[in-house]
Amino acid sequence: MSALSSELKWVDNHCHFEESDEVSLDLQEAAIEGVEKFIVVGTDLETSLKAKELSQIFPEKIFATAGIHPHEAIHGTHGIEALLSEGQIVAVGECGFDFYYDHSPHEEQEKVFREQITYAHKFDLPLVIHTREAWNETFKVLDEMEMPSKTVFHCFTGGPYEAELALQRGAYLSFSGIVTFKNADPLREALRMTPIERIMIETDSPYLTPEPNRGKRNRPKFLPYIGGRIAEELDTELKTISDAAWSNTHRFYALDRK
Repeated sequence: MSALSSELKWVDNHCHFEESDEVSLDLQEAAIEGVEKFIVVGTDLETSLKAKELSQIFPEKIFATAGIHPHEAIHGTHGIEALLSEGQIVAVGECGFDFYYDHSPHEEQEKVFREQITYAHKFDLPLVIHTREAWNETFKVLDEMEMPSKTVFHCFTGGPYEAELALQRGAYLSFSGIVTFKNADPLREALRMTPIERIMIETDSPYLTPEPNRGKRNRPKFLPYIGGRIAEELDTELKTISDAAWSNTHRFYALDRK
């Protein structure tokens, strides 16, 4: 896909780098495919600090979020508010509910989610939501606490009904490699009803490798495959999707557009 995608500019709206990753090599390989910027997402204090460190090492390419994933909610939000207060963080999260794995009790997930919504309001930052098998609970909390004006449902996995509820509230939807999976028809239906100005694209690497690369470890360089499937579903040019995702992501996180 290099010949076509390298002529375009992409932002990976949500990815993770692990300790063993060769980040410089990942960025170089992604650049060949036109992927120029990366939102590196924190899931606990340690990974949030690591994301911030990477944003300092690669300040033109990597931008950090800080948050507590629902899996880690049992450990609380210690250190996150202080990290957010230091600046250089572009969003709060990922945070929310995950009732599929239930690694943390539901009440702890809700408590930690509410605290992070409070941080988003306090520091006037966007909110990055992870929700799995907990749509009703997610919308209930957002409605009670007033959803931040910039909120994205990362790795959106809902169908048309969930998309409509999110869009009615002004949220953005971020689509991952799942949109390329054979069994994802409801997700693709949700995609087709999403206004292009509310679409962002992510790899969620190292997870959810898109077709035709299933079986490989996901990397940011695979992002254009996701963009390609989105363009196909929306019956539009790949550049239209690239331009929209670039503009939407920069606007959402208040990034420099250069």
